[in-house]
Amino acid sequence: MNEKKRIIEYWRKRARESLEDAKLLLENRRLHSAVNRIYYALFYQVSALLLGKGLSFAKHSGVLAAFNEEFVKTGRIDKELGKFYNRMFEHRKSGDYGELVEFEEEDVRRWLKTAEEFLDAVEKLMGDLK
Repeated sequence: MNEKKRIIEYWRKRARESLEDAKLLLENRRLHSAVNRIYYALFYQVSALLLGKGLSFAKHSGVLAAFNEEFVKTGRIDKELGKFYNRMFEHRKSGDYGELVEFEEEDVRRWLKTAEEFLDAVEKLMGDLK
Protein backbone atom coordinates (compact mmCIF):
# COMPACT_ATOMS: atom_id res chain seq x y z
CA MET A 1 0.00 0.00 0.00
CA ASN A 2 1.45 3.37 -0.96
CA GLU A 3 1.86 6.24 1.51
CA LYS A 4 -1.20 8.18 0.32
CA LYS A 5 -3.46 5.15 0.70
CA ARG A 6 -2.06 4.47 4.16
CA ILE A 7 -2.84 8.02 5.23
CA ILE A 8 -6.36 7.83 3.79
CA GLU A 9 -6.98 4.60 5.69
CA TYR A 10 -5.58 6.20 8.83
CA TRP A 11 -8.03 9.13 8.60
CA ARG A 12 -10.95 6.80 7.87
CA LYS A 13 -10.09 4.75 10.95
CA ARG A 14 -9.76 7.90 13.08
CA ALA A 15 -13.19 9.04 11.84
CA ARG A 16 -14.87 5.83 13.01
CA GLU A 17 -12.99 5.83 16.32
CA SER A 18 -13.99 9.43 16.97
CA LEU A 19 -17.63 8.57 16.36
CA GLU A 20 -17.38 5.66 18.80
CA ASP A 21 -15.73 8.00 21.32
CA ALA A 22 -18.63 10.43 20.88
CA LYS A 23 -21.08 7.66 21.74
CA LEU A 24 -19.21 6.83 24.94
CA LEU A 25 -19.01 10.48 25.91
CA LEU A 26 -22.71 11.00 25.26
CA GLU A 27 -23.56 7.97 27.40
CA ASN A 28 -21.65 9.68 30.21
CA ARG A 29 -23.30 13.06 29.55
CA ARG A 30 -20.05 14.68 28.52
CA LEU A 31 -21.83 16.74 25.89
CA HIS A 32 -19.10 19.24 24.98
CA SER A 33 -16.60 16.46 24.46
CA ALA A 34 -19.14 14.42 22.48
CA VAL A 35 -19.74 17.40 20.16
CA ASN A 36 -15.99 17.77 19.71
CA ARG A 37 -15.62 14.09 18.77
CA ILE A 38 -18.61 14.23 16.39
CA TYR A 39 -17.03 17.15 14.58
CA TYR A 40 -13.65 15.42 14.39
CA ALA A 41 -15.26 12.27 12.99
CA LEU A 42 -16.60 14.40 10.12
CA PHE A 43 -13.32 16.27 9.72
CA TYR A 44 -11.23 13.09 9.52
CA GLN A 45 -13.59 11.46 7.02
CA VAL A 46 -13.63 14.56 4.81
CA SER A 47 -9.83 14.81 5.07
CA ALA A 48 -9.58 11.23 3.76
CA LEU A 49 -11.99 12.04 0.92
CA LEU A 50 -10.09 15.16 -0.12
CA LEU A 51 -6.73 13.43 0.10
CA GLY A 52 -8.11 10.83 -2.30
CA LYS A 53 -8.47 13.71 -4.75
CA GLY A 54 -4.94 14.91 -4.00
CA LEU A 55 -6.11 17.78 -1.78
CA SER A 56 -4.93 18.56 1.74
CA PHE A 57 -5.15 21.67 3.88
CA ALA A 58 -3.44 23.07 6.96
CA LYS A 59 -6.61 24.60 8.43
CA HIS A 60 -10.00 23.20 9.29
CA SER A 61 -11.63 26.05 7.39
CA GLY A 62 -9.72 24.99 4.27
CA VAL A 63 -11.01 21.42 4.56
CA LEU A 64 -14.55 22.70 5.03
CA ALA A 65 -14.33 25.11 2.08
CA ALA A 66 -12.87 22.48 -0.24
CA PHE A 67 -15.52 19.94 0.75
CA ASN A 68 -18.26 22.47 0.06
CA GLU A 69 -16.73 23.45 -3.27
CA GLU A 70 -15.84 19.96 -4.53
CA PHE A 71 -18.73 17.90 -3.22
CA VAL A 72 -21.66 19.93 -1.87
CA LYS A 73 -21.98 22.60 -4.56
CA THR A 74 -21.51 19.97 -7.28
CA GLY A 75 -24.31 17.83 -5.84
CA ARG A 76 -22.05 14.84 -5.21
CA ILE A 77 -23.11 14.87 -1.56
CA ASP A 78 -26.49 15.82 -0.16
CA LYS A 79 -26.72 19.54 0.62
CA GLU A 80 -28.25 18.81 4.03
CA LEU A 81 -25.19 16.75 4.97
CA GLY A 82 -23.02 19.63 3.79
CA LYS A 83 -24.97 22.02 6.00
CA PHE A 84 -24.61 19.58 8.88
CA TYR A 85 -20.81 19.59 8.55
CA ASN A 86 -20.85 23.40 8.54
CA ARG A 87 -23.03 23.48 11.67
CA MET A 88 -20.83 20.97 13.49
CA PHE A 89 -17.78 23.06 12.61
CA GLU A 90 -19.46 26.02 14.34
CA HIS A 91 -20.70 23.95 17.30
CA ARG A 92 -17.22 22.54 17.86
CA LYS A 93 -15.67 26.02 17.80
CA SER A 94 -18.24 27.49 20.18
CA GLY A 95 -18.08 24.44 22.47
CA ASP A 96 -14.29 24.49 22.63
CA TYR A 97 -13.70 28.23 22.77
CA GLY A 98 -16.97 29.92 23.71
CA GLU A 99 -18.09 30.89 27.16
CA LEU A 100 -21.28 29.68 28.80
CA VAL A 101 -22.06 27.36 25.87
CA GLU A 102 -24.38 24.48 26.70
CA PHE A 103 -25.59 21.66 24.47
CA GLU A 104 -28.82 19.72 24.89
CA GLU A 105 -28.54 15.95 25.15
CA GLU A 106 -31.37 15.47 22.64
CA ASP A 107 -29.52 17.62 20.08
CA VAL A 108 -26.26 15.75 20.58
CA ARG A 109 -28.06 12.42 20.12
CA ARG A 110 -29.55 13.68 16.86
CA TRP A 111 -26.17 14.99 15.69
CA LEU A 112 -24.57 11.65 16.46
CA LYS A 113 -27.10 9.85 14.29
CA THR A 114 -26.61 12.34 11.47
CA ALA A 115 -22.83 11.97 11.81
CA GLU A 116 -23.18 8.23 11.21
CA GLU A 117 -25.17 8.97 8.05
CA PHE A 118 -22.54 11.51 7.01
CA LEU A 119 -19.65 9.06 7.45
CA ASP A 120 -21.54 6.39 5.50
CA ALA A 121 -22.36 8.82 2.67
CA VAL A 122 -18.75 9.99 2.39
CA GLU A 123 -17.56 6.38 2.54
CA LYS A 124 -19.83 5.55 -0.39
CA LEU A 125 -18.56 8.57 -2.25
CA MET A 126 -14.96 7.42 -1.71
CA GLY A 127 -15.89 4.06 -3.21
CA ASP A 128 -17.54 5.75 -6.18
CA LEU A 129 -14.42 7.84 -6.85
CA LYS A 130 -12.14 4.81 -7.17
